[in-house]
Amino acid sequence: MKPDDFDFIGNFSTTGAVFLGAILATMGGLAATQLEWYFERKRRARHAALFFGEVLSTLGVILKIAHDTYGRGDPFGPITMRMLRSARSEIEIYERNRETLYELHDAAMRARIHTLILRVNTPLEGVFDATEEIRIAETQLKSPDLPATHREELQARLESLLQNRATAYEFVMEMAGQIKPITTDLAPLARQSFDGIDRAPF
Repeated sequence: MKPDDFDFIGNFSTTGAVFLGAILATMGGLAATQLEWYFERKRRARHAALFFGEVLSTLGVILKIAHDTYGRGDPFGPITMRMLRSARSEIEIYERNRETLYELHDAAMRARIHTLILRVNTPLEGVFDATEEIRIAETQLKSPDLPATHREELQARLESLLQNRATAYEFVMEMAGQIKPITTDLAPLARQSFDGIDRAPF
């Protein structure tokens, strides 16, 4: 063999090493990117679990306070209604951040949270709507010029509204009982217990 042939072999060896190095560098970059994406995904899932756990826990505490005031004096007095409006405000916080729900990788958990919010919010809106209609009906019944037939119809409607409001409220409280199991299941992902929120002063 001529000396030039050895130069070719040497050049080939160098080219192979460069090529192999490029492949290894590319694979390392891909692995680092995937690892970074994995940890970012875990971080975002944890933050989502923290957010929804705190929103749901606060909602549960507010509804508990509302139920305590419901059992004292006028069931739908100013304090009870104020607490129910506060509960609605927590639901609005959820609605403004609903896209964050998709950071939770468990589809069943996402469905549980969203379904629960809907099942609390719908009858809660029913309580507010019925309360407004009750106020209007009671105002109309105070009119001395109201015909007797109209008065009877209005009284029957008022009784129906009162019953509908009570039924809607009972359903809200029934759904509130499902909050605790969800926050308990969110706690491992959030790496934090939400039990302390129950003891927070409101």
